[in-house]
Amino acid sequence: MKMTLLSLPLLLLSSLAAAQDWALPRMPWGDPDLQGTWSNATLTSLERMPGIDELVISEQQARELEQRDAGFMAEIDSLPDGDLPAGQIVGGYNTAWLDPGTRVLRVGGEPRTSIIVDPDTGKVPYTLTGWARYWWTLIKSQKRNNPEEQLLGDRCVVGFGSTGGPPMLPVLYNNNYRFVQSPGQVLILVEMNHAVRTIRIDGTPLPAPIRPWLGDSIGHWEGDTLVVETTQFHPQQSFRGAIKHQLYVGMDSRVTERFTRIGEQEIHYAFTVTDDEIYRQPWRGELTFRPSNGEIYEYACHEGNYGLPGILAGEREQGVNGIRWLAGLIFNPPEEVDHPQLSPSRFNRTP
Repeated sequence: MKMTLLSLPLLLLSSLAAAQDWALPRMPWGDPDLQGTWSNATLTSLERMPGIDELVISEQQARELEQRDAGFMAEIDSLPDGDLPAGQIVGGYNTAWLDPGTRVLRVGGEPRTSIIVDPDTGKVPYTLTGWARYWWTLIKSQKRNNPEEQLLGDRCVVGFGSTGGPPMLPVLYNNNYRFVQSPGQVLILVEMNHAVRTIRIDGTPLPAPIRPWLGDSIGHWEGDTLVVETTQFHPQQSFRGAIKHQLYVGMDSRVTERFTRIGEQEIHYAFTVTDDEIYRQPWRGELTFRPSNGEIYEYACHEGNYGLPGILAGEREQGVNGIRWLAGLIFNPPEEVDHPQLSPSRFNRTP
C-alpha cells in the first residue's frame, strides 16, 4: 500500500510525459481549464472486488474481468420463453438502460480493483458507531410505505448513491458531469439528478444551520490542482445507497477532493473522507475522469411517472411491519444484494 501511495507522483509524471505535446489549457484569468463534459464510468466499484486481495492487477487480469462482465451484461437480456415467474426477482432493467462502463478503472495506467486505495483492505473503515449507523439506515431504507420513505434517487431529489458526491462515485448509468468555470467559482452539473455543485473559490462557509444536499464546498488552487473541502451535509444524505455501492457519510464528515488535469483526455480525481466518529481512520480513493461524447440533457425524472402509486400499493399490500418486516428483509434481501447480474458477486472468482 505504501508503495502505491508513494508512486502516485510518478504515475502523474508518467501520464504527463506521455503527452509531451500537450500543454495545460488555462482560463483567461489563469486558472487551469477543467471545463467540458466528463465521465467516471468504470466497472470498478468503491470497495475491493470480492475474491481479489490486490489493489493493482495485471492487464491480462483486467481484460478477463472486462470480458466476464460483458458476458453477465449479455445475460441480462437473455430472458426465458414464456411468462416470467411471478413473485421472483427478474431484474429491473435491460442493457439499453445501463451504462456502467466497460473497463476496469485505470489510474496512471494501473488496473485497479477498488476505488479505495487506503486502507489497503479496500474497504470503508467504519467504527462500531459508523457500522451501526450504516446498517440501521440501510435497513430503514427498505421500508417504503410512504412517499417520504423512498430513497432520494427514487424521489428524484439527488442521484442514487454518491454520484453527486462528494465523493463523486460511479453508478449503473448517467455517470456524466459538466464542469463550468468562472472567476471565483467552479460549477459541476451532475447528470443524475440534474444537481449542480457550486464550489466557491476561497469562499467562506455557509452558516452552520444551512446544509445543502451535496454539502457546502469551498475550493482553492494548489498549483494546478483544484482542492475542494466539503462538509455540512444534509441529514437525509447520510446513507448513500446504490447498486454499485452503499456508503454512510456523516452530516459533519469532511471530504477533501483534488482535481488535477493531467492530459487532454484525463482528469485525476483523488479524495479523502475524514470523520473520527464514523471511521477508524481517514480513507482515500482515486478515480479517472475521461471526456464524454455529447452533451448532458435534462434528467426528466418524475415527469409522467406512474410508478409511485404502484410502489406504495405493493408495499401496503404486504401489510407487514416491525419484526415481520425485518424478517422478510432478511430472508428476501433487496435486489442489489443478491441479483447475480447487479451485485458485485459477478466478480467472486479471482481471474
